[in-house]
Amino acid sequence: MPRRLRAKWMTGRDDFILEFLADSGAILNKKALEINLAEIGADVSYSTIQRRLPKLEKAGLVEQVREEGAWYQITQKGEKYLSGDFDLREEPEPDE
Repeated sequence: MPRRLRAKWMTGRDDFILEFLADSGAILNKKALEINLAEIGADVSYSTIQRRLPKLEKAGLVEQVREEGAWYQITQKGEKYLSGDFDLREEPEPDE
């Protein structure tokens, strides 16, 4: 696994979210993401997804592709981070 250069504000659960979106290639809403992560045994609650997705979006790691239902997909920046090709260590924490 590549060495990821995570921002200080990020958590391991952010990686679960990003990995699932990257591996599946899917565009998912928060509930679908929760269900799919539970199916693979990832311990990421709906409330965590609700808190983390806006931060990941503001950081440019995921993007909302539809307003209605808030459907998300990973961005190229998110994929580069997962592959170890993007250093997020100096990235400031996104505003709430």
